[in-house]
Amino acid sequence: MSYYICASLKTLHWKYLFVPLVLVATLAQAQVESAVELMEDSASWVMQEPHIGGMTEDEEEVETTLFNEASSGLFLATVYDSLTHIPAYDMYCGWDTKNLFASKNAMESVGDGVDFRLCYSDCDFHYPAEGDMTSPFGPRWGRMHKGLDIDLESGDQVKAAFEGMVRISQNHSTYGNVIVVRHNNGLETLYAHLSQRDVKPGDHVEAGQVIGLGGNTGRSYGAHLHFEVRYMGEPIDPNYLVDPSKKSLRDWEFTLNKKHLETPTIDPKAIEARGAKKYYSVRKGDTLSAIARKNKTTVDKLCKLNKMKKSSTLRPGQKLRVK
Repeated sequence: MSYYICASLKTLHWKYLFVPLVLVATLAQAQVESAVELMEDSASWVMQEPHIGGMTEDEEEVETTLFNEASSGLFLATVYDSLTHIPAYDMYCGWDTKNLFASKNAMESVGDGVDFRLCYSDCDFHYPAEGDMTSPFGPRWGRMHKGLDIDLESGDQVKAAFEGMVRISQNHSTYGNVIVVRHNNGLETLYAHLSQRDVKPGDHVEAGQVIGLGGNTGRSYGAHLHFEVRYMGEPIDPNYLVDPSKKSLRDWEFTLNKKHLETPTIDPKAIEARGAKKYYSVRKGDTLSAIARKNKTTVDKLCKLNKMKKSSTLRPGQKLRVK
């Protein structure tokens, strides 16, 4: 089984994993001082103010963070504290509660493949929202769509897919209200466009726990959940792990290879969703303009696809083609 450990921790591993608990006082003190100095930046985040900055310009998304939720009180004085309390700290060599995708070195860490245990029982996974997939991972409108879009109404519950610790809870100009959860196996899941965030960095969450409410914030054209899976900052098509039609895991284990990074699945349902016709069931109170916004289209296109006029009366239950 392949497992990645960041380079900075490799030289420290023997100190915190293999040395007996009873040490000579002088040696123990030297180790603590060395660890604190090496990991000063990572451990000092608990003393900082909430983040108002944004992502680095090296990121494809160069939008800015508008507001970052204050962190829970985690006191990490040594590397041993971090290894004990922070999920996958030995992989990332840090705990960044400011930047959505602070680490971008998945390619070099994957090697011949990294094995992930996704769950140990059925209750270790929960599909993040009740709706159906409306847009898959892959090329869309001339750019890469790096997650799944799941249909919901504003105010619907959004739940953590796996157990983990909240790393990000902020208002972002692109993702709107967004939450990132890091899991014990090193994967991270992202939940975007929320109307409400109910957790803050440092909070421990269980699979199926409500972490926020669905919405239409950020760069969004209708209420939905944008759901991503990432490893070391790089996006992975959630279809590799999850079957959206069944709202369940494909398997309890997953081996990540370089081909998976930013590469869409060849799942037939995902391919169909990228190019097939799409229909919307009219609900009470719907208007053509609201339906157009929700499905990222225009009223003129809706009228043309359905051979109707802008003044046509909509009936609850009526099926409209939107793609």
